[in-house]
Amino acid sequence: MSVPLLVVDGANVVGSVPDGWWRDRAGAALRLRDRLTDVTTKGLADLPGPVEVVLVVEGRARNIPPSPGVRVERAPASGDDAIVDVVSSAGDRQVVVVTADRELRRRVIALGADVRGPSSIPR
Repeated sequence: MSVPLLVVDGANVVGSVPDGWWRDRAGAALRLRDRLTDVTTKGLADLPGPVEVVLVVEGRARNIPPSPGVRVERAPASGDDAIVDVVSSAGDRQVVVVTADRELRRRVIALGADVRGPSSIPR
């Protein structure tokens, strides 16, 4: 059985907490990436680890580097389109997308993914 794929909508998760992220988008994305490192082994509350984690970043946060266990996908344009591409290429494995974006949720559910909200990511 393959390891589940967790795809994180970086802009949406970062934007879900009004902590001043807009002053340093890249720094906020780096902090999120670092929080996701533990998720690779521990998983989420209803998704036991290990999981493969993909953080999709866009705009000013696009150039952050990956970290051990967290793959960073740099969206060349729309982050939502990049997330849909990652989900589309996942094959038959279980995919969970973390976002609160309604339209993106609709698109990835149509591809067979499950969806969790931003609060599912440990703070």
